[in-house]
Amino acid sequence: MYQFLKNCVFLFFASVPVFSQSGTAGREQGFITNEPFWRQALGGSVLSLPHSQAQSAVVALDGGNIKAFSTDGKPLWNYSARGRISPFVTRSREGTSYFSRTNGIFIAVNRAGRELWRRNLDSPLCEGVITGWDSRLFVPTEKKISCYTASGNLLWSRTFDSPFSLAPKLDNSGGIIFTLENNEVCCIDPFGNTYKRALSKKPVVLLSIDQQQILALYSDGNMEIIGTFEDWFISVQSRAPSTPLPRLPSGPLAAASRGNNVAAVLNDGRIVMASLDEKKILWSGDSHIRELIKNGGRPEPGAEMIFDERGIYVMSKNGAAGFSHNGRRLWFTFLQNAAAIPAFGNDGVLYSGGKDWILYAYKIEDRILPEKFGIYGPLPGGSYGTGGPQSIYMPEFPFFEYEIKNKLEQIGSAIKAGTVGENELEWTTFLMMTSDSQAPIQYRVSALQMLGQIGSHETIPWLANIFRKEIEPSVKTAAVAAIGAIGVDPDGAAINLFLNTVVQVGGTRNAQVLNAIASATGALCRFSGPPLSETGVRILTLLSADSLPPIVSRQAKKELASLR
Repeated sequence: MYQFLKNCVFLFFASVPVFSQSGTAGREQGFITNEPFWRQALGGSVLSLPHSQAQSAVVALDGGNIKAFSTDGKPLWNYSARGRISPFVTRSREGTSYFSRTNGIFIAVNRAGRELWRRNLDSPLCEGVITGWDSRLFVPTEKKISCYTASGNLLWSRTFDSPFSLAPKLDNSGGIIFTLENNEVCCIDPFGNTYKRALSKKPVVLLSIDQQQILALYSDGNMEIIGTFEDWFISVQSRAPSTPLPRLPSGPLAAASRGNNVAAVLNDGRIVMASLDEKKILWSGDSHIRELIKNGGRPEPGAEMIFDERGIYVMSKNGAAGFSHNGRRLWFTFLQNAAAIPAFGNDGVLYSGGKDWILYAYKIEDRILPEKFGIYGPLPGGSYGTGGPQSIYMPEFPFFEYEIKNKLEQIGSAIKAGTVGENELEWTTFLMMTSDSQAPIQYRVSALQMLGQIGSHETIPWLANIFRKEIEPSVKTAAVAAIGAIGVDPDGAAINLFLNTVVQVGGTRNAQVLNAIASATGALCRFSGPPLSETGVRILTLLSADSLPPIVSRQAKKELASLR
């Protein structure tokens, strides 16, 4: 893991001056010119900020290409969408890139540059895709949010009366929050339950703060806690008056929160820290935007902020600045001709692409953000509760065959129509209970297949346990196939289970089960790439032996060939 962090890179426009905290007066004393680790010609202008994940970085170009580079600057792959793409690319923690063509074709490309799947949306992405805690995807198009599994199955969609005014972002509960042009604030939980509240004026920033509350920031500097979506059922008349909050000195360009502290960069380039608990401004400082204005420059519109354990960071097309939690300015930089707002990495690295079609890498900080890592990278922020039966629904489990049959048909139809939505937890519970019951084999198999189609990787431990304890080959096979259909194995638990099954003395020799293991192993490796492929190749090599049934060895050889 140390080597992974050590090798991380950042991408930065060439010949960037880096100034010390002393500000304008201290520029000559603190002037530093860094040489890039590497530089690469891109062959096109950068559309959106680069993304670093899975020990590599990807960048979207205006010619319709997604290019990836290793941490030392080596070109890894170049994917062509064969058409123009929208200026939004998101990379999940397992290294999959999600983007769309301008004709609405939504594409997933794995960390090795291989297309995994594509879906036809009603229109192209209007903002970046948001990845949920279990790798589900919240996909924004004009006046619409759709939720897909990591393997591309539609779970639900919601349409609105107005376009987005603030882009969707993940909130503290694992759902998304955003605002519409009609001044409505919207919360959507992971299962599509939607809550709206109309405001008298339009926020310019929306934040998720402690206790899953929402904070709105307005262009006049005012801030307002608008509660949680449960509060919105209470009428305005019966709700207690809101507690006054500190007013920002100017309207915010961007903001970020940590707990109940809010950092905002303002229109005049100042950065301020406000405490919602103490109801006051704690400190203010000058960002690179402020320095530019003081020297007669004209800032580019837009900014992004990060507020984490290291400090507070402001990024814009004009440059970037870093501050400590107590307001000490650590550094600031200027950019010229940046094609997009740069991104600051967790390893102290700034990512940027210039209009000169060249990608650069510069080190800004030595500090590294402490994170909990799994096999893919940073662990998710929480759980959606899909990893086991929910007790609230268990008493309703039907025991008559005709009830099970009817319920399975209902769930199957909803999965096919992409309308699982708010029924996901209830139906997941039913499918788990059915798969682990004394129901007829065909119903248990159907239940496992549907769990794979609903596609939450939180379900994998349950499926793995079914595989371990089950004797019936068709049920074991269905459990393996469901894992392969989900496609994501973030802890490597499933791939290691498959390996142990293949190599252990007295392990299953059933051709049906081994064939399913070969198929699922190939699916997991194609999705994840290097984290699982070493173990996966070993499994497939063992299963390709001529001593095994022909159906097994043929499938294993086919899967091996697909990984080359």
